[in-house]
Formats: sequence, structure tokens, C-alpha cells
Amino acid sequence: MEHDLKKIISQMTLEEKAGMCSGLDFWHLKHVDRLGIPEVMVSDGPHGLRKQDDKGDHLGMNDSIKAVCFPPACLAACSFDRDLMHEMGSAIGREAQANDVSVVLGPAVNIKRSPLCGRNFEYYSEDPYLAGEIAAAFINGVQSEHVGTSIKHFAANNQEYHRMSGSSEVDERTLREIYFPAFETAVKKAQPYTFMCSYNQINGTFASENKWLLTDVLRGDWGFEGYVMSDWGAVNDRVPGLIAGLDLEMPGSGGFNDAEIVKAVKDGSLDEAVLDQAVERILRIIYLYADNHTPQEFTMEADHEEARRIAEESMVLLKNDGVLPLNPSEKIAFIGGFAKNPRFQGGGSSHINCFRTASALDSLPEHAQVTYAEGFPADRDAYDEMLAAAAIKAAENADKAVIFAGLPDSFESEGYDRSHMQLPSCQNRLISEILKVQPNTIVVLHNGSPVELPWRHEVKGILEAYLGGQAGGAAVTRILFGAVNPSGKLAETFPEKLSDNPSYLFFGDGDKVEYREGIYVGYRYYDTKEMPVAYPFGYGLSYTTFAYSNLRLDKETMTDSDTLHVSFDITNTGSTAGKEIVQLYIRDLTGSTNRPLKELKGFEKVSLEPGETKTVTIELDYRSFAWYSTNLGDWYAAGGSYEIQVASSSRDIRLLAKVTLKTARVLPLHVHKNTTLGELCRNPRTKEIAEKLANQILAGMGAGASEAASEAISDEMNTAMIDSMPLRALRSFTGMSGEEMDGIIKQFRAAADGNV
Repeated sequence: MEHDLKKIISQMTLEEKAGMCSGLDFWHLKHVDRLGIPEVMVSDGPHGLRKQDDKGDHLGMNDSIKAVCFPPACLAACSFDRDLMHEMGSAIGREAQANDVSVVLGPAVNIKRSPLCGRNFEYYSEDPYLAGEIAAAFINGVQSEHVGTSIKHFAANNQEYHRMSGSSEVDERTLREIYFPAFETAVKKAQPYTFMCSYNQINGTFASENKWLLTDVLRGDWGFEGYVMSDWGAVNDRVPGLIAGLDLEMPGSGGFNDAEIVKAVKDGSLDEAVLDQAVERILRIIYLYADNHTPQEFTMEADHEEARRIAEESMVLLKNDGVLPLNPSEKIAFIGGFAKNPRFQGGGSSHINCFRTASALDSLPEHAQVTYAEGFPADRDAYDEMLAAAAIKAAENADKAVIFAGLPDSFESEGYDRSHMQLPSCQNRLISEILKVQPNTIVVLHNGSPVELPWRHEVKGILEAYLGGQAGGAAVTRILFGAVNPSGKLAETFPEKLSDNPSYLFFGDGDKVEYREGIYVGYRYYDTKEMPVAYPFGYGLSYTTFAYSNLRLDKETMTDSDTLHVSFDITNTGSTAGKEIVQLYIRDLTGSTNRPLKELKGFEKVSLEPGETKTVTIELDYRSFAWYSTNLGDWYAAGGSYEIQVASSSRDIRLLAKVTLKTARVLPLHVHKNTTLGELCRNPRTKEIAEKLANQILAGMGAGASEAASEAISDEMNTAMIDSMPLRALRSFTGMSGEEMDGIIKQFRAAADGNV
């Protein structure tokens, strides 16, 4: 149905327009019956529908309706599967349609800067490319059902400590390369209906009133078309926020901020056209849902099975020294409270009221010989001698022991950050005791973020189940007993210990949090530094094996406007059907600026029967090779050589090739008296003049030198001195006059501007 939004807005009173820019209550937007503007509802839901029932309180903290809890982002991202994420989104969209929910508040794409962030279980990855691709697929899935999404939390919201007031101090290059791209990809590939701005400040300005963030970047640079809403309670100053691009305040302020908007329009401090624009954006999304609202047929049982399938496709086999898969004829001991009561989601606003759950014990295959011993409780860190003794005995009497370990709810949740990266001490202690009596020990992990694994070299198997959603227990059992071949890979690095993390010294520190590690987040740091890790980004095992071969590029040299097609073959060399996640990284060999050793720029999940070979093709464009130049105000890739790395993980490179990029783009060079000769020599436009001048200086420095002086001053030293010599030093080292130096600077400026 076509709506003349401008006409509708012209018929609204000033008070009605101001009112449309805040929530009716905790979950609903306002309606105007006389103009046919309907009331619509939004609801939490990155991994399921958390719709508050009619009896819930106005703060949205009481019971929600029964719904399906799909795997949270920490696990789902490990699927590296765009199609699967689209299907998950579509399922949630159908449930939302059936329950009259217009916008699902998700996905959450904040980068995993530190393992300590209490909300990491809601976030996809440490890598912005992966997070963006997964988010876009999920959004397209939800919105295919004519239900909106609200991608969050925009931006640089990477901790819970002081999240409502703290300032993330981040340079623009780091924002553009690490903390923005997932949002940018989502806009360009999926166009989410809404954006949710974060609580925090960015470099001293609240996200809710940051015009550069909400208007210049989001709308101007990326082309976002929907409305921006606040996180719940994130508004600092409503009128400046509206001017900056914050359209909708949630949940509202009891009319206070609406009155401030009215007052500002009347006194002339707010242009009414700004208010009208915000109302138009909100109305467009309201009608986009209302005009396409249709009752949906779905069954939670079917979605439960879908949640199980997603979990199976995502869980990561970290270690297998020949102990998996389990054989039903073997005597198996299941140990740990999580085997019976799995932790399958995180605490806080995303907590789903599940209509049913499946534990590992509930999901055993027929004839499996499994005994259960609690060993330790799932909800706290408490070593019980009697429980432990029973577990040790069960392990000793079994052929193999499977220990279900992980983090209790109290260890990670929205609202606060973790203080360490350790499992409960009672779990580590019991694992150590069981290893003394049972060498064939397997550990299944239930956690929303990396944990330290002091026993990883001693156990024979490790399955990272993360938080698996309501059917996660069934997925675990099916993987353990071989009904499913594991195919997930880590969407984040597991460091050896917390202090290895690049943000360790700067995380959660006071009201200003300095992102001093810059672009070196996750594997970008660990791999560049060549630091040992427990398990690298992109790592995961299978019950079969894969061979990579026949790498070819469709061109050896490319230009700015070209697309490079990278093709290679992948073969299942084992006896079991399986899926391999192939990854493509790019290494910049030009030396044009500081960059990570490698960066992920492509991936595909490939299903293969035993002996089967498939060809994978990944496309790369100019942006794939580029970094963000603040001088240029745009993405820039230097001309020169780049290495294409086809890999099974960030630390397992299987195939290599090189491509040469030829570009006409030149970084702007602002020449002044403190510009160095080295900078001028490396700029293609000023290189010829600078090298001639440098050679003259070098020749002069060596003329008439004594033997002793020659020994003291090497050629290498002279070269280094020239590289860092500012133009102002020419007067000292060459006797150049001030007028001559000014002339040289003018000559360099003309060359830098392309006028020579």
C-alpha cells in the first residue's frame, strides 16, 4: 500500500510528531488513530524472540512468551555459513510475524576486543569481515519475512563496565577498519530496517548525539535508509540527539523529552524539518511492517529441530586424539552438571523463555552405555568431595569419560564483564583428578567466550559447544557419537592466557577506555606478533580430512576497477562425508603502511562426499586489498605485490599466490618544512625529485672524509639519517639559503599535487 508520508506528517500536530520520536512504553511505538498510524511492537531477539507477555512489567524485566532459543551468536558465527544464517533469520522472522512483532532487536555485531566482555556471547567474532557477512545473511533472512531488524550496538561498545557513560577513545582508522565494517557490510548487503545506537561515548561524544557517527558515516558514507533508535536509556540530551540523527528514543521519558523537542521547535533552536524527517523515517518502517503483516504458520517443534541443526553445523572440534566419535558399545561416563542441565544461552536482555530444552543425557542414541555422575554443579564454583568421588569412580570404571564443563550464568552476563578467563576452579580440579584414572578423557565446553584450558595437552578430545541454544545438548550428543561430522571453526582466537590479549592493559579502565592496540585485534595481533595461542582463529577439526590444490588467479595484475577471481580445488581425502570451511587471507607486501600480517577477505563452507572434489571461487575487489587512510578520507591500496593465502585457519596456510595491483590513486602528501626526505622518496609523485636531492646530500656527506670518519659513519647510517631528515635540515647540512629551501618546498608541493 502506498502512503503519502509527507501528507500524513503535515496533518500531525507538533506534539504528535514529537511523540512519534519516543516509545509508548517499553516495547511499543506510539500510534495516531485519527491518521491511521498503527501501534507496532519491537522485541529483543538476536537468537530468538523475547516478547514480553501481557502480564509483564513496564520495565520489560518479567516473563516473556515461550519461544525457540536458537544458538547465540558466539556459536552461530562458527558455522561460517551465510545460507544457514539466512535460514535462522527467516525462522525468527516467521515467529515474530506470528506474534505481531515488527522489529527484532538484533543482530549484535560488536567486535570481540577482549575475552572479558560480559556480552561476548551475543557477538559474532573478533573479525569484522566475518561478522559483517554473517550479520547481513541473518538480516536478509529476518527481513524476508517483512519483519525488521535493529543491528546493534553502534558503535565501539566492547565492554559492559561503565557502558552507559564511558568513552571509547579510538582513532578513526581503527574505527573504520575494525569496529565499523560489520555495520557497513550489513547496510550495503542487507539494509536493516533500523540501527540501534550504543550507550557509550566515542571520543567524548555520546553515540546518541554523535552527528559524525549517525549522519555523516551511517547515512552519508554508507547510504542507510531506515531509522536510528537508542539503546534503552541511552539518550543523553534529546534535542542534540535528534539533530545528530537519533530518530527514536526508547523506551521514552514519560513525555519529558517530547516536551523538550516541542519547546526547541517553538523557540527556533530546532528546525521543524529535522523533526519531520525523523518522523518520516519512523513512519516508513512502521508501514513497511503493517502493510505486509500476515499470520504465519510455524511450529516450535520444527524450529527446535532447526535450532539443533544450526548448533550441529557450528560446534567446533578442538582436539581429537583418536577418541571420537564414541561407539555406543563402549562404556561411557558423562560427568558434570552441564550434561543434565546445559547452559545454552547468556543472561540479560537476550534471554529466551524456551518452550523446551534438550540435554546431552536426554539425547543419547539407542543402546548407548552411558552412566552419569554430577561431579560438580552447573550453577556455581563449589568442589563437593562426595560428588567428585562418585565422578572419579564412574570415570575409572568406564572406557571413556566425557566431562561437560563450562561457565555458570554468574560468570558472564550482560551488565558486567568477566574478571578472568578461567573456568570454575572446581571443574579444573575434577578434570585433573579424572585424568589420573582415565586417560581417554574428553571435555565438552559450554561458554560464551574463550577460557583458559590448563589441561588441554592431557585430555584426548575437546569439543567447543559454546552456548548451543535450546537443542544444543542434542547437537553435542550427535557429534560425540558420530551421527554428525563436526564442521564449525573458531570465530575468535583462544589465547594461552588472558595477559596475551592485546587489550589486556587497557580494557575496562575508568571512564575513558583507550583502544591503544588499534587495528591489532584478535588474530591480527597474535599472528603478526607470531605469538603462541591455544587455538587460532578459523581453526576446527573434522572426522575426515581435506586436501587443497590447484590454486589459480584469473589475472596476475589487476587495476583499481578490476575484480580478481581466485579459484582452487578442495578434496575430501577421508572416508566420511564432511564440510570444510575454506578461508582466504590477504597479506600486503607493499610496505606502504603498518598492517596486520594477514586479513580475512573471503570464506566458503564446502560439503564433500568421500573422495569428492569441488572447485571454490572467491571474488576480490579493490576494497579487499585496502586500508583506511585518514589523510585521503577513503580506502586506499598501494600499488605493488599482495599475497593471496588460501587456508584452513589463520595459522594453517595451504596455498599461496601473488597478484600485482596497479593503481592511479596516490595518497595526499602535505609538504612542509618538517616533511622527511624518506616520505618524499616513497611517494610516487615526489620520488624522482627526492631521490636526486638525497643522492646529492649523501655524496656531500662522504666527500673528503678521513679513514677514521668512514669507520665511524657507515653508509647504512647515512641512509637512515637521510630517510628521517626533515626538509628544514637542508639549511644545516647543505648550506642552502632560506629562499632556496622555500623553493624546494614549493617544487615538492607542486609535484605532490600532480602539477609537475
